[in-house]
Amino acid sequence: MENVRIYQNEIENEKREIFEAFRALLLEYNGKYNLTTITEEKDMLYKHFLDSAIGESFFKENARVAEIGSGAGFPSIVLKILRPDLSFDLFESVGKKCEFLQVVVDKLGFSKMHIYNLRAETCAKDKNFRERYDHATARAVARMNTLCEYCLPFVKVGGTFIAYKSGDQTEIKEAETAYKILGGKLENVIGYSLPENYGERTLAVVKKVKGTPPKYPRGQGKERKDPL
Repeated sequence: MENVRIYQNEIENEKREIFEAFRALLLEYNGKYNLTTITEEKDMLYKHFLDSAIGESFFKENARVAEIGSGAGFPSIVLKILRPDLSFDLFESVGKKCEFLQVVVDKLGFSKMHIYNLRAETCAKDKNFRERYDHATARAVARMNTLCEYCLPFVKVGGTFIAYKSGDQTEIKEAETAYKILGGKLENVIGYSLPENYGERTLAVVKKVKGTPPKYPRGQGKERKDPL
């Protein structure tokens, strides 16, 4: 993707100060909260910051976004730095990670960013969250068929689920049954290379073409134990 260089420039130059502030918080809290094993500056730049930034153009202006399994805030924090117009609800089941995310939101002065220490499969049944979002997104959470069951119920018809995946696109093709059952249709698959041989990655964009049946997500771990 040609815009890899554009995002790299934005992270290293135009918005360097705020990215440095985020990186400092990540390193400060990493020992206590076990947020990431990637701590070297260059590794973090490419593997976390740049990789998260690549999906930015797939989020429409002023969109409401649900991030499932936020962890240390990838891609949401990176996207928020690049796109202040986006509104995020972050769903993370681990309390300590939610504490860290709240610190980041407060310290960096983000607005329109809310953190929920709740499981996605529970929230997706709640009328306040179900099919309320223009986009859902997730990175390094689960295989694609499982991930779709967590994420697509949050997306309104006409919106998209944007999944950050590895360079192996096999699981994206294997999830065709899940897309169909959950009201989605695979719209785009974009492969790209991180600079300096830092690896191959893929973005998968799933369009929500009809409502998700009420029984999904199934809960009680069935999304992982018995994927669609």
